Amino acid sequence: MNRDISFGKMGSSGNGGSSNYDYSFKILLIGDSGVGKSSLLFSFISQSVENEVLAPTIGVDFKIKHLAVGGKKLKLTIWDTAGQERFRTLTSSYYRGAQGIILVYDVTRRETFTNLSDVWAKEVELYCTNQDCVKMLVGNKVDRDDEKAVTREEGITLAKEYGCLFLECSARTRENVEQCFEELALKVLEVPRLLEEGSLMKKNILRQKQEYQAPPTGGCCS
Repeated sequence: MNRDISFGKMGSSGNGGSSNYDYSFKILLIGDSGVGKSSLLFSFISQSVENEVLAPTIGVDFKIKHLAVGGKKLKLTIWDTAGQERFRTLTSSYYRGAQGIILVYDVTRRETFTNLSDVWAKEVELYCTNQDCVKMLVGNKVDRDDEKAVTREEGITLAKEYGCLFLECSARTRENVEQCFEELALKVLEVPRLLEEGSLMKKNILRQKQEYQAPPTGGCCS
């Protein structure tokens, strides 16, 4: 698996890593504040979050991961959105053009699960512009089994209701973390329209790079 990784903040382009990939996909992480979205992403990117204390995301952050699944080389631009209510209008614009959305809840906090129906699923329906977008429901923090407030069966039932993939995971122990992103990516690869978008996105990125790197033309400076 290609481990080419780059980091970025809202408003910066990042270096994007290698251009040696077949498709470029945009993935969103959404859910209440504190459910572990940033930890989940950091665990996927760095292979470990144990003993790491991550500050809450302010606004939107993103990371880029290159990986190979299903015989294809992919570039995933993964957006980590703030779960705080006051940032919701800021993050709404980032639904546009997403090929995959991961809805995260904390299995030890039932209200974060309830809010998937009360808040986040409604937001996806309202703002997501891509009808073919693949969605996955993820219950995080399963390593705290003695504190579990949401059963696996309840998660499966809700995922079926909204037509989502489903997994339980632990960002701390990395249980099922890679599977979250890999299974989502594999499902995206099954949708012809999303493949077309991923190919176009790559072409647009490469064109923008070429335009940015092109030498200046015209007369010399005085």
